[in-house]
Amino acid sequence: MLIDSHCHLDAAEFDADRDAVALSALNAGVAAIIVPSVHRANFDIVRQLAQTHRHCAYALGIHPMFVDGAEAADISVLTTLLENEQGGPQYPLAVGEIGLDFFVEGYNRERQTWYFVEQLKLAKRFDLPVILHVRRSVDEVLKHLRQIKVKGGIAHAFNGSCQQAEIFIDMGFKLGFGGAMTYPRALKIRELAATLPLEAIVLETDAPDIPPEWLGHQGRNSPDQLPKIAQVLAELRGLEAMQVAEITTNNVLQLLPKIAQLCTPPHVLL
Repeated sequence: MLIDSHCHLDAAEFDADRDAVALSALNAGVAAIIVPSVHRANFDIVRQLAQTHRHCAYALGIHPMFVDGAEAADISVLTTLLENEQGGPQYPLAVGEIGLDFFVEGYNRERQTWYFVEQLKLAKRFDLPVILHVRRSVDEVLKHLRQIKVKGGIAHAFNGSCQQAEIFIDMGFKLGFGGAMTYPRALKIRELAATLPLEAIVLETDAPDIPPEWLGHQGRNSPDQLPKIAQVLAELRGLEAMQVAEITTNNVLQLLPKIAQLCTPPHVLL
């Protein structure tokens, strides 16, 4: 059994065949998919996905690359949703995708930081883990996590240093690895995946983005690629795919135990 810890199944790239994509993942052995939101406009969409597909769970948050189109009132909307749905069957598993992105030029860092901090406060208030976007911003993200101590979470698409990884782990975070790890020239990411404690790693696709090597850089990624991504991790670590599937799945369940209630037994197991 595998869990895709980060998949944007709500993305427009899946509009034509979303149900088929969800079913294909299930048939491939992906028993659960976590779908994080990226802005207020898709809060309801990811919630509906979780209602339509019982093996999907969701997180609510405003992505750093969408803050230019956000309003302060969006934080109030998020707060209300978290308040009203506490304890309900469709309560979000985490606050996310939130964080900072210093890779793309032109994004307002101060604006990103304000939304990030406000959402960290909500995660702390509602005792929820966070799903973090940390592209070229790990040190700054860690600075805010030291100031606002949340209930752990996932550093999605991790590409920091070993030292940074250890700090995240000490804070109760798991580190997400996916398609980028499958490229032979991605030496740094592959070294991290091969040497960090396996108990700290979770698998993800970030579909439709970050396609694995066999799909090419322009291909559409999908959650049914997760078993092959798991196989790459197994090869990097000299393990059987079944071991990697079991440990990385348990890592997600340790962080997000409620997802066990949503898992549909897959038709095909690694």
